[in-house]
This record gives sequence, structure tokens and C-alpha cells, in this order.
Amino acid sequence: MIVQGQMPTNQLLRGQLRFDEPMAKHVSWRAGGSLARAYFPADLDDLVNFLMQNYVLGDLYFFGLGSNLLIRDRGLQATGVFTHWALRKISLLDKGERTIDIYAQAGIASPKVARFAALQGAQGAEFLAGIPGTVGGALFMNAGCYGGQTWDIVTQVQTIDRQGVIRQRRPEEFTIGYRSVQVPAGESFVSATFRLPRGDEQESRLKIKTLLAQRISTQPLHKPNAGSVFRNPPGDFAARLIESCGLKGAIEGGAQISDKHANFIINNGGASATDIERLIDRARTEVEQQAGITLHCEVCVLGELA
Repeated sequence: MIVQGQMPTNQLLRGQLRFDEPMAKHVSWRAGGSLARAYFPADLDDLVNFLMQNYVLGDLYFFGLGSNLLIRDRGLQATGVFTHWALRKISLLDKGERTIDIYAQAGIASPKVARFAALQGAQGAEFLAGIPGTVGGALFMNAGCYGGQTWDIVTQVQTIDRQGVIRQRRPEEFTIGYRSVQVPAGESFVSATFRLPRGDEQESRLKIKTLLAQRISTQPLHKPNAGSVFRNPPGDFAARLIESCGLKGAIEGGAQISDKHANFIINNGGASATDIERLIDRARTEVEQQAGITLHCEVCVLGELA
């Protein structure tokens, strides 16, 4: 269902348009090249206006907190929209006898959704506290951890295309898999509605606290990283496979396969995107050669090859 779309106006943009934006400032790895054109919208209406006035040149990408992203050192010749600057609304839509509906825009951090849901007395969103990205990114890759997946709790989403047209879509309109979602060509997520069963606020907050403590104890959060680099193959764990190949602690330039969790690559200081990508390729190649299993990368790698 199309819910917004009209002929372009000449309304002035209220956001910021930047050129040759250094992406190391915007990705959690703190590495990589520049983006040719970056737009930081003021809000959703401003984003619609930006797209309707045909400011986009080349490919269009939507970026959140950059926690699952790597831009190669030669940069990316495209237009990027940064949702976390503006699309950060979250609200209670409905509080029924058995379920609670929550609306969240694509730029809000997933852990904030987990905490908001707990405060409303809803359960089932606690796992979002362990996802270091935005709602948009969680929708795009069906992010999950600790037994939960994003699309398990979604009832409706809004998407926007490069002409600024917003559509309401339901989960059955997407092909959803493990860490993957097939999105209609040219569309990106701008919001989601989550439906959760009623629960106990204190119980949910305790679960969030426990999950975060587990994350801190098992993951190398003291250094810049992008979370899990590879999807877990069926019946196994990427970290176990990488470690079994003797790659735990392996180094390329300023990048290192974490000696705390082998499915994490950390920036030890001064790592380039090339250093990180070499470790990604090395881990994938070694696991395939030694274990006969092909690892699939969760991280989105964009830009020109060196």
C-alpha cells in the first residue's frame, strides 16, 4: 500500500548534504574510505523531499550506526542517507489485554527498542539489546541473537524508494531467512511495528541485564569491531570453525581476528579496510579448505576494489 507520494516540490532541504564524507567516522570498525555524497535528513518528511527532488546520484544506500558495514579504502561513489540522525521516533501504538504494539523508526538503536518494550511491560524484544545497530539494519538482515530474530516480532513495516514514495508492507510480502531478507528492488526500511506479548517489566529488565553481561564477557567490545563477521552455518558455529583453523589472533596490519571470540575482527589501531577485508577473506578461505564449509559474511562490504 502506498501511503505517501506526490509530485516533487521546491521546498528547501532542512538536512545536511556533505561531499566526500569520511566513513571511518560512521562505521563501528573506524576504518575505510569516503562516501561521495552523504545526506543527513532532518526528519522523515525532509528525507521524502530530498528523494523527490532527485538529489540522488548513482546508487543509493541507507546507513544506520555502521555496525555491520565496511567501506573499502578507495571509497564509495554513491549517495548515502544516514537514518540515525533523524529517524529516531519510538512510541506505544496499542496496549491490549494480551499484546502490545510498538512503533519504531529505522534510525533508532535496537537496544533502545528493547528497553522501551520492557518499560511498557512487553516481553520478547529483550534480544534486541544485544544487537549493536539500528532498527533499519536489524530489519534488513533479520538480525538476531540469544534465540530471538527481528522478523519474529514484526507485524508491519514502512519502506521508501528513491523517488520518495513510502509504502506499508507486511511480513508476508518478504522472503525472510536466517540473517537475510529479500527487500523489493529500490526500497529501504524507514519504520517497523513490533507486536509483543504482555510480560513483566522487572523480569524483562533483568533478562536484558543478563544478556548484556553475557555479551560483555564473551565479546571483544573494548576495541572497534563490527560484531559477528560470518553467519553461523547449520549445526555449527563460525567462531569454532575459524578457531579450529588456527586463526584466532591472526593479524593483518592493524586488524586482528579476536583472541576472545574468533568470529570478531577488531581494529587494534590504524587498521585499513583492506586489512580487515584480507582477514575476512583469509578466514573464509581457510575454513573452506580445512573444513569444507563455506562461511557467508554478515558484514556489508561496499566500494571500489584497490
